[in-house]
Amino acid sequence: MLPRPQLRRTIGIAALACALLAGLTAPGATASPAVAHIERIVSEGPTQSAAYVYSAAMHKTVKVQILTPASHTTVPTTSPRPTLYMLSGLGEEDPTNSIWLRKTDIVKFFAGKNVNVVLPLAGNGSFYTDWRSDDPVLGRYRWETFLTEELPPLLDERFGGNGSRAIAGLSMGAGSALVLAARHPRFYRAVASYSGCYSATDLTGQVSTRAIVKVFGGDATNMWGPIGDPRWAAHDVIRHAAGLRGTDLYISVGSGLPGRYDAPGYPGNDNPADRTVVGGAIEVGSLACTRRLQSALAAQHIPADFRFVSPGTHSWPYWVDQLHSSWPVISRALSR
Repeated sequence: MLPRPQLRRTIGIAALACALLAGLTAPGATASPAVAHIERIVSEGPTQSAAYVYSAAMHKTVKVQILTPASHTTVPTTSPRPTLYMLSGLGEEDPTNSIWLRKTDIVKFFAGKNVNVVLPLAGNGSFYTDWRSDDPVLGRYRWETFLTEELPPLLDERFGGNGSRAIAGLSMGAGSALVLAARHPRFYRAVASYSGCYSATDLTGQVSTRAIVKVFGGDATNMWGPIGDPRWAAHDVIRHAAGLRGTDLYISVGSGLPGRYDAPGYPGNDNPADRTVVGGAIEVGSLACTRRLQSALAAQHIPADFRFVSPGTHSWPYWVDQLHSSWPVISRALSR
């Protein structure tokens, strides 16, 4: 993998170009290896577990981290409850621990809330989609099948899910969350999307998607085929916005202008120039993508809560703020 500054510079250049032109063992777990099943569950903290799930679609075991309500809260931890799936973007350098856990306050934030939070450790550059063929470098990716068919019933049974689902994602995971929701209407009751891009068929979408996959040594042709292949159109949120009708939507993006989180000396901001210049360029690209999505949804009279944040760059402190802001939308949908 490229070092983080180099990776962000590569993506930033692509994003700016795009903007200018317009990502314990489970009891009785004896299932056949040909069927998706939980191999084991390990406690990682008072409210945190890891489920090692065999994916028949991908022929491998995937680690999925799960947050459950704290036992000392007023939340009835033994009652069935809804599930929030959270997709990350790039930079999952640690294959054992979700970047959401390392960069945000989600353990504390969700401890008193009546929801299971699921953090799949997906492969970099996967776009959380089913690839048309195995990639020589990245391997077998069948993330859509895993997330919509294999994983939900297993976790609902083991962790007391009630079948009510929402999904949230940032950056690469933002577009992926909306793609999954559009391709599976009403499967998720709510979607929260932070700083994403949503078209896979225009020049902007082609350039940025291929650049992101290439950063990790993969070939996007193995994902959705060559330019013009109908698989690209099939994963275009703009073209399939109708699939989002009836789903509660929260969509946020920054202006690209630096704010207090980007100032030198702010905790965790070890590279102010990277966050300001590269993070700003990426967010400008996301802003253009988000305005296109806003127009597409408005044209079809599909309601959505859009939040345009200024200042705001492509960086974690802003996404933490937006996660908190989006929770009332997600919570209302899950409680219906």
